[in-house]
Amino acid sequence: MHLDALKTLAQTKSDRRIPDLFATDANRAEVFSASTGDVVFDYSKTQIDDEVRSALIQLCAEAGLASRRDAMFAGEKINETEGRAVLHTALRNLDGGPVEVDGQDVMPEVLDTLQRMRVFAEEVRGGAIAGAGSNFTDVVNIGIGGSDLGPVMATLALAPYHDGPRVHYVSNVDGAHIADTLRQLDPTRTLVIVASKTFTTIETMTNARTARAWMSEGGGDPSRQFAAVSSALDKTKAFGIPEAHVFGFSDWVGGRYSVWGPVGLPVMIAVGSNAFDAFLRGGQAMDLHFRSADWDENMPVMLALVGIWHRQVLGHTSRAVLPYDQRLLRLPAYFQQLEMESNGKSVAMDGSTLAMPSGPVVWGEPGTNGQHAFYQLIHQGTDVIPCEFMVAAEGHEPELTHHHRLLLANCLAQSEALMRGRSFEEARQRMAQQGYLGDELDRQARHRVFPGNRPSTTLIYPKLTPFVLGQIIALYEHRVFVEGVLLGINSFDQWGVELGKELANSLGPIVDGEESAEGKDGSTAALVAYALKHRD
Repeated sequence: MHLDALKTLAQTKSDRRIPDLFATDANRAEVFSASTGDVVFDYSKTQIDDEVRSALIQLCAEAGLASRRDAMFAGEKINETEGRAVLHTALRNLDGGPVEVDGQDVMPEVLDTLQRMRVFAEEVRGGAIAGAGSNFTDVVNIGIGGSDLGPVMATLALAPYHDGPRVHYVSNVDGAHIADTLRQLDPTRTLVIVASKTFTTIETMTNARTARAWMSEGGGDPSRQFAAVSSALDKTKAFGIPEAHVFGFSDWVGGRYSVWGPVGLPVMIAVGSNAFDAFLRGGQAMDLHFRSADWDENMPVMLALVGIWHRQVLGHTSRAVLPYDQRLLRLPAYFQQLEMESNGKSVAMDGSTLAMPSGPVVWGEPGTNGQHAFYQLIHQGTDVIPCEFMVAAEGHEPELTHHHRLLLANCLAQSEALMRGRSFEEARQRMAQQGYLGDELDRQARHRVFPGNRPSTTLIYPKLTPFVLGQIIALYEHRVFVEGVLLGINSFDQWGVELGKELANSLGPIVDGEESAEGKDGSTAALVAYALKHRD
């Protein structure tokens, strides 16, 4: 069952409406959902039926998904363009046995690093490791991309468990970011973590040097108040960071998959090692589910197949991620990187041009804020945008239960409204009740028609705990992997970010006014000239 055949199948069902599927199957919500533990993924509000699901699952067999999955967990070098294994799962393999790369078990080193992180984090939290001015009140994590998006997302998500120092994140090389962050802090009571595997990332190292100067000038002691997440011990030593404060990870952990290891150190400092372990346990539980569940009951697989159905079969170009949880504020941006950096490719694994669309544009905001921003387009715009809702059954604030019930009602109402819509006849009746007549009645009614039949999925879970957050992140990681396998692409390289970096390096001396813009295109040369002219 190739995608062309799936498109033909979709054409035969194009006149169906999702509400009709519920009308003919009283158990549809139960049949078209998957669960693991207490987390449920409901995809019944899509056009997928038994025939479509069977055809989608057939893609898994044709692509050899099971063998590719097993190869990833076994440490084989499935990142073929870089010749690397893909083993972020090993970082959360707390008691799952050996994992070998090139014949060597990597788990002793993984577990040793994790234990070092626990000790360091608890000593920072308890004051055994302190700044020049006393116990640390604040931590500043300096990184970018995967060294920033993952931990900042997790720190916000786990705010109810945050009982350690305040944690701040600096990523942008724009001086405003670090200036605004450091301005509010005490340089004698701030710990700075520099997260860069190679310790050469230009944005990160520029910010790190600025933070070191700020600390030194303010009476702090960088030699005891800096830590690093890096594998470049020679460079961290040259920077003045003691080896005991350096936590490394191997090249088989990609940046956007790295929050489970040393990149998650600021999260561990914020919430404590026990809560961080629960986060790892949640990820490990999803790994076990992914490896053992049948495809039709396998949550990552079905989430991926829904994505394939919407993007590659039906041609919907974007996907909205809509967490009804304010603490998941940065989750859409995190998934944006995870999906678009992984599967934003135009070349297949064998080097040929990809014969189908690659990943969708991923975007979103927490509800209910998004309802007052872009839901107008989702409900009545000309493009169909599949929506992925997620919501907890219970919030963390018992005294504000009425808030959470309203939040939950809004989430469920939006998915129902997208599916049901409102017909012209229903809208006309409403407007007639308000006193409109004749042509004006019809005109007003047309503005209030909702086409409906717009697909959505819902991920619902008991409460956003560290364990559940781990499940959610691992779920989406495996979803991206499955989609990549079905598309025949490498989800674990990111060559698309390289060219811009190279050109930025070459433009540095030109923007500094040290070299001529000769050889640059007319637009770039003119923009450089403007910047130089208006520079103070």
